[in-house]
Amino acid sequence: MKNLLNSSMLQTDGRTRSSAEEALSGKSTKGIFKRLIPFLGPAFIASIAYVDPGNFATNIQGGSAFGYTLLWVILVSNLMAMILQTLSAKLGIATGKNLAEHCRNNFSKPTVYGMWVLMEIVAMATDLAEFLGAAIGFNLLFGFPLIIGGILTAICTFLILGLERYGFRPLEIAITIMLTVIASSYLIETILDKPEFKSLLYHSFVPQFSGTESIILAAGILGATVMPHAIFLHSALMQQRITVKNPKKLLKLFHYEILDVTIAMGIASLVNMAMLIMAASTFYQRGFTHIATIEEAHITLQPLLGKAASWIFAISLLASGLSSSTVGTSAGQVMMQGFLHRHIPVWLRRLITIIPSITVIALSFDPTRTLVISQVVLSFGLPFAIIPLIIFTREKKLMGILVNKKITTFIVSVIAVLIIFLNIYLIYQVLFVG
Repeated sequence: MKNLLNSSMLQTDGRTRSSAEEALSGKSTKGIFKRLIPFLGPAFIASIAYVDPGNFATNIQGGSAFGYTLLWVILVSNLMAMILQTLSAKLGIATGKNLAEHCRNNFSKPTVYGMWVLMEIVAMATDLAEFLGAAIGFNLLFGFPLIIGGILTAICTFLILGLERYGFRPLEIAITIMLTVIASSYLIETILDKPEFKSLLYHSFVPQFSGTESIILAAGILGATVMPHAIFLHSALMQQRITVKNPKKLLKLFHYEILDVTIAMGIASLVNMAMLIMAASTFYQRGFTHIATIEEAHITLQPLLGKAASWIFAISLLASGLSSSTVGTSAGQVMMQGFLHRHIPVWLRRLITIIPSITVIALSFDPTRTLVISQVVLSFGLPFAIIPLIIFTREKKLMGILVNKKITTFIVSVIAVLIIFLNIYLIYQVLFVG
């Protein structure tokens, strides 16, 4: 039975590659949407990092404290992330190798080992946030203690990761379904909220602050949006998914991937905006301006919008935690294999990375505060993902026809400096100002 399942799933991947080859060669007679389908998936997996439980905490705080004022920050930060994820995908397409492998091939051994250690810490911090978010989701939905929610999260992510043995398509579909659940949940929440659309549109495109505290929170939203593990992962998702050598086909494949990134990251951006809109319309408008934790948001939603709203919120949090925890584990596997050329079974990596999460839950640390601290740890890894990405994608010899244009390198360098600066500022605020 197992062999039959493996054969079936491999055939599914084969059909995806065959359809992609037809579209790239110009032989396909299908409509534009059907031609696009084989190329959709990698960016949806990477985009899960941008709607993880850490985003719930930050966006809810921003919306409840300042209304719609910081909507433009979410839009700008997601546009920056979109550009970086596109470059990561391009690296995998052009070279057939992922970002971690390029680091191993081009940097000294001490540098590579140092980067690997740092990225393992980042992977654990990532997993801590996602794991904790899913555990809170189980707690809010079913009343389970956090420790039971943590054990259920581990079991669920084991099952989801098990889909990888059947090829890339089943995992892509599973993650996309969970992203759809999150997006649908917040679409329903937005309808229930009845936001002021005129004010919403204004604050989405007009930069504005409301005092020093809003600037600090904006720095937190913008600085913690781009995730280092998502950058490493995206290049790996593209490196062997659909392989072509012909320069024209490479360019065409990259254009399809731009659409994949635009759609997936666009959905992630809308979800993040919907989180803030929900908090602004529900809490800020009613004078609840100090909602600081996910649990408070869930409890307060029920009397304000009804029981269904609080359930929808909890379902979206659970889907976010499970999907992002799965993606985080895959990213950790990619980074270890790329930096060290070593591979451990995915179940063993999952087991190792849940130890800090279970420990935090068992010691009864404040969940929301722990989420914030985990985002700070992630910030330390950002320069080690963004800077190498820029270095490699600007090399003509390496990238060929897909090499960055000078204007692209300039724009991405400015984005990198801004993000790194804001992350340093965020770290300072959290660790020294509080």
